[in-house]
Amino acid sequence: MNTELVLESTTLWDFPRQNYGDKPHGNNKYRGVTPAFVIWNLLQRYTKEGDLVVDPMCGSGTTIDVAKELNRKVIGYDLNIVRPDIIKNDSRKIPLKDNSVDFVFIDSPYSDNIKYSDDGRCIGKISCEKTEFYDELEKVVSEIARILKPEKVMGWVISDQWIKKKFTPVGFLLWQRLEKYFEPIDIVCLTRRNQSSNTPIWHNRARLFNFYLRGFKYLFIMKKPNKKLD
Repeated sequence: MNTELVLESTTLWDFPRQNYGDKPHGNNKYRGVTPAFVIWNLLQRYTKEGDLVVDPMCGSGTTIDVAKELNRKVIGYDLNIVRPDIIKNDSRKIPLKDNSVDFVFIDSPYSDNIKYSDDGRCIGKISCEKTEFYDELEKVVSEIARILKPEKVMGWVISDQWIKKKFTPVGFLLWQRLEKYFEPIDIVCLTRRNQSSNTPIWHNRARLFNFYLRGFKYLFIMKKPNKKLD
């Protein structure tokens, strides 16, 4: 086992690098890429060898690489295909049977701030300031709840937005939708290190104009209940 791989014990995760070890896990140049340590920690805690892991928006394939390394079965979907082992699919309709998946990980768009795809179906083309954004994400939530086995766990990464002097609590608004389908296990804060605003000029602007740069993302860890929530 790589000595740098340590299971996190608090709800504050800070990973200076996207990758770990000598082998790539996804592409650290991919916009919005998830730190591989996040997925590693979740799979170590909530899955075992042979379990089926699904990532409905797998981007550059970080989940695929980590899951395979840990001897989990894995399926990665995305609208923007950057490698042959990713299946082109809209996350609002996942082609898997009910109650067939052991763990789901998703790092979804936070708004329309990043161009993820040229596909018109991409949820990342909708502003988080619109109710439509959460309506479409709830369709993904519903599909994850459908394919996940009862008592199994999902992890969802999301971030808030501050743009044009307006704050949008994206995480809280998504949480309201998630609670319809899942029971909470915990909320982890992921330190943001590589965003384009993490520069001296932006830190000076934040102080001068009295606003805050986004310093963390949420990692919502939730469980599918045996019975449907009210």
